[in-house]
Amino acid sequence: MTTTAPVPVSAAPAMRYGGLIVLMLLSFLLVTAEFLPNGVLTEMAASLGITPGQAGQTVTVTALAGLIFAPTIGLLLPRLDRRALLTGAAAAAAISSLVVAAAPGLVAILVARFLLGAAISTFWAMSITVAARLSSPERIGRAVMFTSAGLSLATVAGVPIGVALSEVLDWRIAFLLIGVVTASVGVAVRVVLPPVPAASASSLRILIDTLRRPGVSGGMVGHVLVVLGHFLAYTYVRLALERIPGVEAGAIVLLLALFGVGGLVGNVVVGVIVDRAFVRLAVVGPLVISAAIAAIVLLPSALAVVAAAVAVWGFFFSSWLIIVNTWVGHRMPDRLEAGGGLVVTGFQLAITIAAGVGGLLVDAAGVVTVDAIGIALLVVGAVLFGVSVRGASLRR
Repeated sequence: MTTTAPVPVSAAPAMRYGGLIVLMLLSFLLVTAEFLPNGVLTEMAASLGITPGQAGQTVTVTALAGLIFAPTIGLLLPRLDRRALLTGAAAAAAISSLVVAAAPGLVAILVARFLLGAAISTFWAMSITVAARLSSPERIGRAVMFTSAGLSLATVAGVPIGVALSEVLDWRIAFLLIGVVTASVGVAVRVVLPPVPAASASSLRILIDTLRRPGVSGGMVGHVLVVLGHFLAYTYVRLALERIPGVEAGAIVLLLALFGVGGLVGNVVVGVIVDRAFVRLAVVGPLVISAAIAAIVLLPSALAVVAAAVAVWGFFFSSWLIIVNTWVGHRMPDRLEAGGGLVVTGFQLAITIAAGVGGLLVDAAGVVTVDAIGIALLVVGAVLFGVSVRGASLRR
């Protein structure tokens, strides 16, 4: 029997939409900065004189920093107001993008991207606690929808606009603009959000104890495999889309935007139903994503099929963080910071492996092999999540 260390969350009597919108804007900018290299991989590699696989390591180092900071930021700063933490995360992200825009070589860029990873992990680890502070307990899934909407908006507008800017001007201009706007949103975070007291039970013991709860460890493993499978494919999605016969850069921009449109629609649809359907969605979503990636790999000459598959892929993955965080909110409401930290740790672990190992694989064996491995991992992750949740329910 696990022990319980309640973490009181002072929830607002109604949704505070102003604060939720600010969170959405910050998540939009962080995700845009994180995955912009995916869309400008070719230009970045050519400009720096490196291979696409080496350019992909700019995503790897960001995820590695997230892996380090996600489970530890709450332990390192156990009493700091979470609003102040988010303000600091915005400042760090702004500095990172500005350095990338000016850096002459890969080493300086990797250092700046490590700082971005620390900022991103801080945001996502604290986002569920802050969202709970801005919402009523029974609507936590809908509140989390706003932070996840920023992720969807980034794929709809942020990353494609960055790609378009890199085609018209230069990829560094995209990072420069992101840095400036992120600094402005950081000011809004400090002004608009209410104080968010730190959870009183932030400790390594609580993290380990949370993992020991029935169904939690299995669910987390399934979560890692789903994210790993997705990012093995998505980190090098441009290379996959370049397999379309006669495709031009403009068409790739539109396809990346279509991924985001699907994600934005999925974010809204899933956000409305997630509080009562997160278990089913956590199994069905990854299976549909695996089928969509398979369609892109097997039918590159069928542009309509590829476009539909990209949209469906975006629909289900952009809502994944909503699904998993809602699972945390409903299964462990007394452990929101611990559960949120574990979710982000798993997320960043998966991205680190996907970008790092994927970079080696894509250079050695090609993007089709990488996508096939991603498909298999998505299927296994869906099965593990379903089994762990069902097993936990039976033990209740």
